[in-house]
Amino acid sequence: MIPDEQVRLSQMAPGGGCAAKIGPGTLQGILEKLPGFQDENLLVGIETSDDGAVYRVSDSLALIQTLDFFPPMVDDPYLFGQIAAANALSDIYAMGGEPKIALNIVAWPNCVNPEILGRILAGGADKVKEAGAVLAGGHSIQDDVPKYGLSVTGFVHPDRIYTNCGARPGDVLLLTKPLGTGLVNTAAKAGMASERAEREAARVMTELNRTAAECMRECRVHGCTDVTGFGLAGHGSEMGEGSGVTLEISLKALPIQEEAPVYARMGLVPEGSYRNREFLKGKILVRAEEAWAEDILFDPQTSGGLLVSVDAENAEKLTEICRRRGMNDPFRQIGRVKEKEGSWNVILTD
Repeated sequence: MIPDEQVRLSQMAPGGGCAAKIGPGTLQGILEKLPGFQDENLLVGIETSDDGAVYRVSDSLALIQTLDFFPPMVDDPYLFGQIAAANALSDIYAMGGEPKIALNIVAWPNCVNPEILGRILAGGADKVKEAGAVLAGGHSIQDDVPKYGLSVTGFVHPDRIYTNCGARPGDVLLLTKPLGTGLVNTAAKAGMASERAEREAARVMTELNRTAAECMRECRVHGCTDVTGFGLAGHGSEMGEGSGVTLEISLKALPIQEEAPVYARMGLVPEGSYRNREFLKGKILVRAEEAWAEDILFDPQTSGGLLVSVDAENAEKLTEICRRRGMNDPFRQIGRVKEKEGSWNVILTD
């Protein structure tokens, strides 16, 4: 048994959080060989790489099903549990739903005190409770690398589902939560992040997208996704490709964690960022001049914000609603949706 004081969760895996995702190119090659499934009640399936699957139960009720888990990116067990749970719950919010039931997914080394696992599960349980859902069990296995996450079921009206393929030319693009968690977590793992940067990243990653989702229900939203392991470039590209449009994003308009560009300049870039960049060649055009712009754009986010496409009138309405609600990370206008420009799904400008 490893002594508790020697356990550093973030050092027990090559990559942590959503940066540990299988590269999008590899994943695409695997998934395209699987058989297709047809069901008239399957409203959202695998075809558009959306945040979850949606199945119609009745004319007024549909189920959203999602799951997400990963290795630790922080050393504090309770904090890791909170982050992993918030990340999994986010998929339900991104599709317009309310989370209802969650199940734990656990992999744990038998050489580490199980009381540490108990603190991870406590963090996840508290975040599920904050979301207004119920935790109803789960599944665990022994593994050399610790992993934790949730399978979550949510409810949504079939006519009020948000997908990542509804963006329209002329729409405004909004984003909650500042970018840069992958860069900060990489710096932290190397012992080079400041306490301030780690605190900011922890706050961002543990914050539920619940309030943002509640504000969105008062507006007409055309498209939505949450920004996680494939970065703003990857998830924006899925929205652009699925909608048949180009997203034009302004670097100076992006909310960015304060020290993330510093770590990018130091070369503290997560491996997932390079996988994202390689996969998206020919789909992402960077016109911004800052040397670190691409590192922010491709940075894999863990429990990131919501990327939303709405018309200008509803963009202003949504911004005002979130101001009244006192959101920690209000919707920020980061760009616009254009008619398709060549092969580009996303264009980043200064």
